[in-house]
Amino acid sequence: MKKIQQILFRFFHNESGSGWILLLSAIAGLVCANMEATAHGYHFFTHTTIHFSWGDFVLEKPLHHWVNDGLMSIFFFVVGLELKREIIAGELSNLKKASLPIIAAVGGMLLPALFYLIIDGKDPEFKSGWGVPMATDIAFVLGIMTLLKDKIPLTLKIFLTALAIVDDLGAVLVIALFYTSTISFGSLLFAGLFLFLLYMMNRLGVRNVWYYAFVGIGGVWIAFLLSGVHATIAGVVAAFFIPARTKISEEEYSNRMKELIEDFNAIPTNQYSVTTKYQNEVLENMREVVDDAQTPLQHLEYGMHGLVSFLVLPLFAFVNAGVVINGSFIDMLQHPVSIGIIIGLVLGKALGVFGFSWIAVKLKIADLPENINLKLLFGVALLAGVGFTMSMFIADLAFVSEELKANAKMAVMVASLFSGVIGYLYFKTMVPDKDPTIE
Repeated sequence: MKKIQQILFRFFHNESGSGWILLLSAIAGLVCANMEATAHGYHFFTHTTIHFSWGDFVLEKPLHHWVNDGLMSIFFFVVGLELKREIIAGELSNLKKASLPIIAAVGGMLLPALFYLIIDGKDPEFKSGWGVPMATDIAFVLGIMTLLKDKIPLTLKIFLTALAIVDDLGAVLVIALFYTSTISFGSLLFAGLFLFLLYMMNRLGVRNVWYYAFVGIGGVWIAFLLSGVHATIAGVVAAFFIPARTKISEEEYSNRMKELIEDFNAIPTNQYSVTTKYQNEVLENMREVVDDAQTPLQHLEYGMHGLVSFLVLPLFAFVNAGVVINGSFIDMLQHPVSIGIIIGLVLGKALGVFGFSWIAVKLKIADLPENINLKLLFGVALLAGVGFTMSMFIADLAFVSEELKANAKMAVMVASLFSGVIGYLYFKTMVPDKDPTIE
């Protein structure tokens, strides 16, 4: 039983595992939306209206919108936590380490958007979709990389993760700046006041994450929702106000734990399975010391991983991948919007990520990370065309027409599948197995 628990724990804290759950959820949504036996129930489920009221204040939206505007704010909150951690102490913490993934991410955003606009930029109804092919889905890509474990050095995964985080930041900025409706500056003012409250809580040393959740959800998120700026942006912004400092130093943690262990060992044991009152007091003190040695930011990021990866994103995939195929599947893919997205993700991403990286290395603006060569970098560039989550999310914002949304989402799924297969085959056939001594 303990072995099973350990396996499940590793799976639910594994990024690649979430990629496979995401894939199955997307397939389930697509199948349910198009099978005669399940289509009615699927659409009834996704369009069920849910409302919350408090006096005269009422929030009423169909489930599909609650998932995209509400639950996805949790995903964006975790993205913000990851971004803050990487800036403070990760791959984005200094310019030398951060320069190549930043340049690669910028190239991987600019060229797909440019390719899309070349194809669809002249039609005012289509051109708003330029942001759809800009994003890379890290969960799916890491899932593919687990199948290539003998060919992927650890530094390549780290590079890809840093690239994806910058990529996510770019997508967040695109949503905030270009996919925002009419802005209510009064609501934004209230959002600013709540953000200032979060800042003061941080400065005053408040570490209880429930206080931040109450102000972040009850204040910042609702204010953004009413402002016209997409509510998911509130998640990213609020994450930057979560404390990223420990309460005690590593040395103090070590000394206090040694003292508590000595105290625990000195307490007489009993013959029962439960601990004594004094043992329990020492254990509670240990728990407090452990909490003091952790940053609230990392505690939240680690704790919310399972919620986001195995509930929020799969539900998002199930609700958004339910594209109804009316008529010919080929006709959907031959639509100008679909062609622009497929070329943007498959070709634009590969050329943008690799081309900008190659230029940066040749001009000595950035250095290749240890154990990474241009052959490996090209393989990552191919996999970067897997753009499911963010691309589907932006597709829902970019178009008004349900037909265009359906075409765009189908194109995202096809392009992501194609990029994943091509990237996998490239690594399998063109890249030799890594040296087992290198990690």
